[in-house]
Amino acid sequence: MQEDLIKETKEKMEKSMENLNKRMSTVRAGRANPSSLDGVMCEYYGVMTPLKQLSIISVPEGNQLLIKPFDKSALGAIEKAIIAANLGYNPSNDGETIRIIVPALTEERRKELIKQVKGICEDGKVAVRNIRHDAIGDAKDLELSEDELKGVENRIQELVNTYNKKIDEYLKQKEQELLTV
Repeated sequence: MQEDLIKETKEKMEKSMENLNKRMSTVRAGRANPSSLDGVMCEYYGVMTPLKQLSIISVPEGNQLLIKPFDKSALGAIEKAIIAANLGYNPSNDGETIRIIVPALTEERRKELIKQVKGICEDGKVAVRNIRHDAIGDAKDLELSEDELKGVENRIQELVNTYNKKIDEYLKQKEQELLTV
């Protein structure tokens, strides 16, 4: 029973890390990255639809994104959604595709992005702590002896320390990436 609890806790923390990785991938570091548009939702025939379901997004050059919609009538909605997403992009619509020149990051924008990355990492740490709290609550419900309960709590805390260390390393790596000109 204890092992199941530890295993389940580890799986939840792993999912939390996957979510953190997904959120971090949307933070661009001066290079064109199609995943920076993952959160963009377009109104398509009255339904909010993810951009990646409406088009093919490619990187023809290092600092350029090319969006080719499956339905050309969606071009206007896609362009509007990209502007509304406030990603700092200025889309250019040529009637068939939308081109985005990814601007070089300014010092001010780098600082904003680092602040955003720190917030995402802090959210990840909070999620890990909440998972720990729930797991310790579940362990107390197992009617374990005091020594067994303490052992389970220690193992859960070791997991928390491990995942917090991974988050800190990821933050350091992302900050370095953002500061590199």
